[in-house]
Amino acid sequence: MTPAAQPPRRLYPDPGVSDRVFRGVLRSGGALVLVIMLLVGGFLSYRAWEALSVAKWGFITTETWEPDGGNFGIAAVLVGTILIALVAIVFAVPMALGTALYISEYAPPRIRQTLISIVDLMAAVPSVVYGLWGLFFFQGHVVTLSRWISTYFGWIPLFEVDGADPRDPLATATVFTSSTFIAGMVVSLMVAPIICSVMREVFSQAPIGEREGAFALGANRWGMIRSVVLPFGKGGMIGGAMLGLGRALGETIAVYLIISPVFVIQPHILQNGTSSVSSLIALRYGEASEIGMSALMAAGLALFLMTLVVNFVASSIVARSRSGAASDS
Repeated sequence: MTPAAQPPRRLYPDPGVSDRVFRGVLRSGGALVLVIMLLVGGFLSYRAWEALSVAKWGFITTETWEPDGGNFGIAAVLVGTILIALVAIVFAVPMALGTALYISEYAPPRIRQTLISIVDLMAAVPSVVYGLWGLFFFQGHVVTLSRWISTYFGWIPLFEVDGADPRDPLATATVFTSSTFIAGMVVSLMVAPIICSVMREVFSQAPIGEREGAFALGANRWGMIRSVVLPFGKGGMIGGAMLGLGRALGETIAVYLIISPVFVIQPHILQNGTSSVSSLIALRYGEASEIGMSALMAAGLALFLMTLVVNFVASSIVARSRSGAASDS
């Protein structure tokens, strides 16, 4: 007698009530985030429509900011925002990478938790404190470095200084103050703890088996880091850098305190620079007319969209790196 056919076994059992509730909570949280983002974007678009209907595409290409006169745009502050963020990332990523590697791989266990707490506390310091420190202390000490860079690397357009000879000891130091370079360095200290925290968490999760395998093959500690930790943490390194870039793009108070707004495109980072979009909003919000307020909302919308693009690009890069790591394994 032929035995009755057994039904195929399910790889995963049917979810229970608690699993369904947990899944519903997660989906609701994700949907709520998307709804909030859509509401923010819709509100900014609605408030910015009046200004955008007047400026049209010139809002992206115009340097001056005179909303009451009908001639306004964010070309200058948009370039300033990008330059400040790039300078911040250039300084912040090496600092964060070195700190994260030291904490996760080299620091003695007795001081590791103390170092982690210090990094977390640096991320919690208000931005106005960094701005005041950069304005009254850091700015005066960086002028010498700016002068040296301009003297020996002034042939590079990015480091050129208009209207002053950096080799002249009598040249006024005010040419080098309130610069994109100084503002970017101050912002880098603000975003480095965030980048470091992300990198440190990823580095600490590198597989122990692969670490021990690298040591068994004769690698020293740095060889193990190069062959195991850094490839494993590539996605986290990119994600942390992009997260820091997103904060650097939207930093307001520190840039507002250091740079005086000049509505002209200034590509030379060592001399008096152009403010950022967020600093422009903070500066002109209290005195804005109706059309001026709409123009500021349009500037906020541009910053909102730029931050979204950065986050989407970061997500795609991290996902690609994870899929590549999974295929290699």
